[in-house]
Amino acid sequence: MWNPWRENLKDTPKESLNWRLWFGVLVFGLMGAARGIDEGLIGTTAELIPFQKKFGLKDPNKSAHDKAELLSNITSMVQMGSILGALIAFFITDKIGRLWATRQLCVVWIIGISIFLASSATGSIGQIYAGRFIAGIGIGQTTVVAPTYLAETAPRAIRGLCVCAFAGSVYLGIMLAYFASWGSSIHISSATDAQWLVPNSMHLMFAGVIFALSFFARESPRWLIKVGRHQEALDNLSRLRQLPVDHPYVTSEIIDINDQLNREREATMGTSWLGPIRELFSSKANLYRIQLSVMSQLLSQWSGANSITIYAPQYFAMMGTTGQNEKLFATCVFGVVKFISSMLCAFFLIDFIGRKRSLSLGISLQLGAMLYMAIFLLVDRGVADKSVPQTTSQKQAAKGAIAMIYISGFGWALGWNSIQYLINSEIYPLRLRALGGSIAMTFHFVNQYGNSKAVPLMFLSITNGGTMLFFSCVTAIGLVWVFFFLPETSGKSLESLDAMFSLPWHLIGRKGAELTRGTGGISEMLDTAGEKAATAEMEHIEDKSGVDTRSERVEQKV
Repeated sequence: MWNPWRENLKDTPKESLNWRLWFGVLVFGLMGAARGIDEGLIGTTAELIPFQKKFGLKDPNKSAHDKAELLSNITSMVQMGSILGALIAFFITDKIGRLWATRQLCVVWIIGISIFLASSATGSIGQIYAGRFIAGIGIGQTTVVAPTYLAETAPRAIRGLCVCAFAGSVYLGIMLAYFASWGSSIHISSATDAQWLVPNSMHLMFAGVIFALSFFARESPRWLIKVGRHQEALDNLSRLRQLPVDHPYVTSEIIDINDQLNREREATMGTSWLGPIRELFSSKANLYRIQLSVMSQLLSQWSGANSITIYAPQYFAMMGTTGQNEKLFATCVFGVVKFISSMLCAFFLIDFIGRKRSLSLGISLQLGAMLYMAIFLLVDRGVADKSVPQTTSQKQAAKGAIAMIYISGFGWALGWNSIQYLINSEIYPLRLRALGGSIAMTFHFVNQYGNSKAVPLMFLSITNGGTMLFFSCVTAIGLVWVFFFLPETSGKSLESLDAMFSLPWHLIGRKGAELTRGTGGISEMLDTAGEKAATAEMEHIEDKSGVDTRSERVEQKV
């Protein structure tokens, strides 16, 4: 039987693929649903009659511009809070650890959603804004905490799969949110606020489940070493891998972590708390890392796919789908497509064919779909106007445009959706990982906020086809950027990526993986030179945890 993982896992002990690893992937991967639930619910909630009536989205006294402005304010308020959440996440995650940061953000998330739901009693738009902003502070932190934990605890052979569990959960949340709104529109009367309150209670359910499950997860060994808890780190890694503490696979991983952290501390000895920030902007290698973080967020958020996710019912209406239930049902199918494609990427593509090829494939599909929709809307200006009869060819073209919405979602889930979290959790050294991820996700939410605010107004100020053409151009630029600048990181240990970023900048993206093959840390040497030689040297080494941090002797021997 064909097994795409056989080659990747040939040097990974089978014991390390155990229930403790998958439980951690479940708990922290599930945090992706925080964003997904909000993105899926708020756009569909705005289509429900009781919500529209209570908060003025159907007020006949308001102009189309005022309604678009109100809708953009409601939808983008979580992104505003998420900017703050992502900014403070690096400090909280490094200060109290990955587990307590998770519990803290769940509490903030619950408080914010409770305020948002309580607005049904007051009808206050200000309460809507406040609740969604506070919830956003918690939701924004998930994008730093979860990918950081997953990247730090996963075996390197399947790191892409584990981190992509977070990206996949975004679409699990979106899919469930779409179906919840569609179901409530059918089965709950539009005369009651329960039609939008019931689906939005999903926030509380997921936050509560993640909070409870976090008490059964293990803290990241890399964070424990960073704060000096060496023995606990060794015990946790041993339990996560289900291997003895003196097993070569465990000791080599501990040595790599210690080596990198010691090098970082020596390089920054005597600096103030501003040291990590100064370090992040003071070397060419780190500036290249920041460029990857910034450009991956900028190009992904303005490729248009995220706006389709949030405003999916409006997009389907634009392509000719009418009727509230019909639009919501089409949106549900869209959610299923995105969820399945994100799972396909996580299980079969991101580690098997690599980050770069998977992203290029996804962007190419997304670009083709966006161009079709742009051309269709530029040619058929009256598609959403049912008073104007359509020709047979126009009807077929409209069906094709609806299909392209699904294809664009498929391409996004295969490409940008996974990479925007995965790459930022991999490329930074341990000392800077939380800070780098925080900067990346802050920029993520800044762009998402701008996108959420701009899209309703863009459809008023320029043609629908012009808006889609703009997104197509950004997507095309993204494809070129991936070819020249994005390095392939699959199969490399987190500690070994330093060698890649020490190359000249013009080689990192195109030939980084090829030129640094075999230059990794001890864990990679074990794969190529065998465990025996490295094990013999490790027995001579001792630090606070009983594991050698002076790997130079091991490297020379191997």
